[in-house]
Amino acid sequence: MASSLCLNSCAAVPGAAKQILSSLILLHKFPSSLGHKYCISKTSASLSVSITDKKEIRSTDLVALEYADLHLTDKISQELGHVRIRQHVNPLSSSFSVPAPVPNWDEVFKDPTLPLMVDIGSGSGRFLLWLAKQNPDSKNYLGLEIRAKLVKRAEFWVKELALSNIHFMFANAAVSFKQLVSTYPGPLALVSILCPDPHFKKRHHKRRVVRTPLVNSILTRLMPEGKVFIQSDVVEVAEDMRKQFDEESGVLQHIDTVDPSVLCDNEGWLLNNPMGIRTEREIHAEFEGAKIYRRLYQKRKGY
Repeated sequence: MASSLCLNSCAAVPGAAKQILSSLILLHKFPSSLGHKYCISKTSASLSVSITDKKEIRSTDLVALEYADLHLTDKISQELGHVRIRQHVNPLSSSFSVPAPVPNWDEVFKDPTLPLMVDIGSGSGRFLLWLAKQNPDSKNYLGLEIRAKLVKRAEFWVKELALSNIHFMFANAAVSFKQLVSTYPGPLALVSILCPDPHFKKRHHKRRVVRTPLVNSILTRLMPEGKVFIQSDVVEVAEDMRKQFDEESGVLQHIDTVDPSVLCDNEGWLLNNPMGIRTEREIHAEFEGAKIYRRLYQKRKGY
């Protein structure tokens, strides 16, 4: 016999889903505590998490649960083909060296004067879509992604959700970020770089997205009290990003020095995700038991 917990109100899904999500991850890590396996089923009227013997919980199920309120369709996946979110590319390749054309911001956003968040390496786009849906009239969102298929699918979802405050671009941030943000009419309020491609080999470290030119471009354009959020499930990558932003302490300060209520561990990593939603990579990594290393910086007043 299977028992189930159903969320019959779609509006109630996000908050409740996160509570269920945490429980499922805990149960996945300690399966011996219960003699059951878990599955997730979804209908147009409800979201159901059932205890059953037929299917083990997977990280993809948890992603679906986290983003359930977006109700995204995969009907264009056949046209796009298989898309691997973690498929690494070489950003130094000549094919990625041409700057992305600057869009007409009046056509891209309903109000191009709103504060802008730029997500560098936006992946599938679900993370940014969720934020845009939560803040339709107060912020604009720009996703920069180097994998063209992901951008195409994300833009399809933007139209499907009828959002006028979000746009995705096929762009190499190392090449295009400065020009794009310098032409945006409104203030740059937040830049996020979340679980970027690690490029593990030492000779490939130069391919990593967080390099001095990009850091300088971010700091130059970021509004006073604007924020930079970085995270990775690979400690070496997180430490590399942290080192480069920590070195800018004259312009940036870590959020716990601004708001003492923000909790960090003994090494200065944020204990909690400040965005209210997790990225897909974050969900997959935590499902496997990995730690997420996070830092949130704020630009000092007067800069």
